[in-house]
Amino acid sequence: MEPELPEVVAVLERTPSVLRALLQDLPEPWLGKHEGPDAFSAREVVGHLIHGERTDWIPRLRVVLEHGSSRPFEPFDRKGYRDADRVAVAVLLDEFETLRRASLDALAASGLTTADLAREGRHPDFGVVTLGQLLATWAVHDLNHIGQIVRVMSAGCVAAVGPWKQYLGILNR
Repeated sequence: MEPELPEVVAVLERTPSVLRALLQDLPEPWLGKHEGPDAFSAREVVGHLIHGERTDWIPRLRVVLEHGSSRPFEPFDRKGYRDADRVAVAVLLDEFETLRRASLDALAASGLTTADLAREGRHPDFGVVTLGQLLATWAVHDLNHIGQIVRVMSAGCVAAVGPWKQYLGILNR
């Protein structure tokens, strides 16, 4: 499936409320669980998403619209939001929601057409990519991190569920 712009926006506009419903007022142990040393906790995922709103999606869209593939995107620092573990999750959720609204406003103001989705940009690692690929990746990136949060939260209960683990696919990957 090649998502159309309204389908991408439908995911992007829901992510802040999904994260708020999942994480707001959650007891601290749920927010700090990790899958490993290089993996994000739920709180760090929100920090990562904030960093992406500031430095990745809309800035790259603007590079494509202004320079095409003649200027590569700035590399993205996956761990660019380094102090998420010292910030209350409610504050992070508020910041993400504000930044995402601004990003969606900028996306709407860009007046993209279906033809614009074929416009090319240059990724520093992948080479030539299209604007449509960038926008689809933005939505799937959100879904990926929502899935990651749920997976990490579930993994913390492996022992607690006992024999029911066999019926819980999320614990058997």
